[in-house]
Amino acid sequence: MPSFDLALELPPPASRRIGRELHRQLRAAIVGGRLQSGLRLPSTRELAASLGVSRNIVVGAYDLLLAEGYVRAAGRAGTRVASVLCAPPRREPAAPSGQDARLSPAWRAPHRFIPIGPARDHRYDFTVGMPDSASFPYALWRRLSARALRAASRARAGYGEPEGVLALREAIAGHVSFARAIACGTDDIVVTAGAQQAFDLLARILVTSGRTTVAVEEPGYPPLRNVLEAAGAKIVPVPVDDEGLRVDRIPRTAKVVCVTPSHQFPLGVHLSLGRRRALLDFAHSRGAVIIEDDYDGEFRYAGKPLDALQTLDRGRSVFYVGTFSKSLFPALRLGFVIAPPWARTALVAAKQLADWHAPVVAQNTLAAFIAEGHLARHVRKMRAIYGERRSILRAALERFGGGRFRVVGIGAGLHLAAYLDASLRGSALIEQAREAGFALDPIQRFGAAGRRADGIVFGYGAIPTARIDEAVRRLASLASRSA
Repeated sequence: MPSFDLALELPPPASRRIGRELHRQLRAAIVGGRLQSGLRLPSTRELAASLGVSRNIVVGAYDLLLAEGYVRAAGRAGTRVASVLCAPPRREPAAPSGQDARLSPAWRAPHRFIPIGPARDHRYDFTVGMPDSASFPYALWRRLSARALRAASRARAGYGEPEGVLALREAIAGHVSFARAIACGTDDIVVTAGAQQAFDLLARILVTSGRTTVAVEEPGYPPLRNVLEAAGAKIVPVPVDDEGLRVDRIPRTAKVVCVTPSHQFPLGVHLSLGRRRALLDFAHSRGAVIIEDDYDGEFRYAGKPLDALQTLDRGRSVFYVGTFSKSLFPALRLGFVIAPPWARTALVAAKQLADWHAPVVAQNTLAAFIAEGHLARHVRKMRAIYGERRSILRAALERFGGGRFRVVGIGAGLHLAAYLDASLRGSALIEQAREAGFALDPIQRFGAAGRRADGIVFGYGAIPTARIDEAVRRLASLASRSA
């Protein structure tokens, strides 16, 4: 049983008021919410001993509380606090949430930093960025995790290395060499709690609050922008067209450029080779750095992938961010940064300050999963599944859409974007679709509203293949009625 930490101030032992005062203070604690409904109270013998009073005094106080309905007798489960209408504790009026002057100014606008929560159950789940968790080999993962836990039990399970366990960094180096043609060593890699922590650590070491200008894609990935804003960066949105980021529109003052070159988020185009070279030239000539977010680079269904910026970089200007949230599952919370040598010490120090290191057992499990070839096999299997879903989704939009949906982007990743015909109001269509059981996101969610035509981003990782045709047919019906 947990300790009973309620502070009780009773009269001296000889006082006749001990029982009344014990009853009064217990009742006040229940009514005030300090003793919550369902909490098991100490036995009369335990409480009497801890207070140094007669057990009969405690029995009398409990009996009175029971008669008044503040507690209930639960047999062997002891005496528990009953469900009573408790008055909320009196507190001083507070400023609206997130606007108190005691907060750092960057955090007084919490609406900018609202996290993306878990999706609810939907009949037609087109949630962006969600892989097919039902297809993951959990039984295999459990075996590898049990092996890693047994190994931990035989070793000294102390703190680990901030940059990540060596076995995982070796596995990641081999994986990116095979999957993305990136040559790196274990010393170049820092393991993070997913891509989001990677962005946070990079913001810590690259951004000087109020001074550093950061160029981001427009539209782009809101959580990355939020991290940079929280660090005090001056954010400059840079437009995206059919060749990716408009490098010619990057301000000359930018010291950090954030880009998703392999599969732009959310439009799905790739950064052309000419633009890649221009971006690297910009970084080298201006003394800037590039954050390359390769969030779903393993999944490409047609054409030859272009080299990663990190591969093309000769000026040691690129930070390559990878994640296992799309290839495996988001709850794993493991990702990595491949950093230039000049930044490694600062990045490792930032990681240690943030949370010391990622969970060691999870790291060793993932290291075995990669080293034994399971990741490569899983990616091959999922590439076929996602490729089929993308093809079915695109064909259904063309077949049922009546020309109202114009798909953009290359055949890659876990989502596709489609612009809507000018006759449709995207916000009204998405609202109707949500009421009909759809999980959908407008393109405008990822950038400035009204900048371009209305559009929808369809994630196809979470929706069963057999349900895509039905979903698009239903959405097209809603679109025809709202046109």
